[in-house]
Amino acid sequence: MSEIMISLKDIRKTYKSMGDEVEALKSVTLDIKKGESVSVMGHSGSGKSTLLSIIGALNPPTSGIIEIDGIDIYKLSQEKRADFRREYLGFVFQQFQLIPYLTAHENVMLPLTTTKRSNKEKREMAEEVLCRVGLGNKIKRLPNQLSGGEQERVAIARAIVNEPPLILADEPTGSLDTKTGDEIMELFQKLNEEGLTVLMVTHNPDNTSYMGRTILMKDGQLSLDEEDFVSVYSNKKV
Repeated sequence: MSEIMISLKDIRKTYKSMGDEVEALKSVTLDIKKGESVSVMGHSGSGKSTLLSIIGALNPPTSGIIEIDGIDIYKLSQEKRADFRREYLGFVFQQFQLIPYLTAHENVMLPLTTTKRSNKEKREMAEEVLCRVGLGNKIKRLPNQLSGGEQERVAIARAIVNEPPLILADEPTGSLDTKTGDEIMELFQKLNEEGLTVLMVTHNPDNTSYMGRTILMKDGQLSLDEEDFVSVYSNKKV
């Protein structure tokens, strides 16, 4: 079995805008090993979110090959790709995207609805991951009864309840204060230490200290230019 979790080979993504073609990604080639934690940084419009959506099996590239755990995900049918996302990927977003009228427990159970498990097993799995992220005593609370950090923990629990090997996070601390953001990053660090591969898009240079490796993007390409790193790291609101 491959030791590479994510393999990108000459990935390009072109959009049409106002009759013109815009290159969001330009020949991106990258390998991320199983068990790595990687942050992707760059200025707004650099291609970070496009890259994450392509890796997340949500946005086919214009050209190039992407494999996750050796699987060429865009050769899968749409139905098989949906199954792949459910089995392999856990998504965490900045805005939490919790269902407001469902409890924390019910929100976390959502990814399990299509699995062939008993209701009892689903409830137990959801409760176990909520305990794992430090919310075992708040499983019956609605999102508006939780703090921002607690809502993000629910979102993380929802992402890992299916036991996926890969977590994709898009600005997971962007709406949190510094202390709460650090707590969430410590949680991601813990999950990585437990064996999950973590790929995170972030604007916050402080978050990179919790990750094993940082990739910088500029104008749709990976950048190794030291001046680009200085530019990004010297400004937390890039």
